[in-house]
Amino acid sequence: MNDQDGSVSVIVAVIVAAMVILGSGAADLARVFVAASRAQTAADAASLAAAQELALARDRAPEEVAAEYAARNAGELVGCDCEEGALEATVDVVVPVGPLLLFADDRVVQASARAVVDTG
Repeated sequence: MNDQDGSVSVIVAVIVAAMVILGSGAADLARVFVAASRAQTAADAASLAAAQELALARDRAPEEVAAEYAARNAGELVGCDCEEGALEATVDVVVPVGPLLLFADDRVVQASARAVVDTG
């Protein structure tokens, strides 16, 4: 028996463990990027809907319309600068990231968007 018979097994185990951790980190990063994209989509849709409501002034509040469009895109409206009579809407939306492999599951991604109605 050679003194180094088991050393290859230890090296392979360390390499496999490192690959699993790196793979889990890459999966978590991909999930965060997807959530960030969804958050920006939700913010864009919410700001456009609020600006349209400001411009056309129907029976609903711009904040209510923005919250509805954010929810349709898996987001939650956390802020809406939608003053009555203005032609500009700025919204903030958060989207939960979901379960991660290496970090806590209560992560959220926030996105902002601004829409301006041009009447000219």
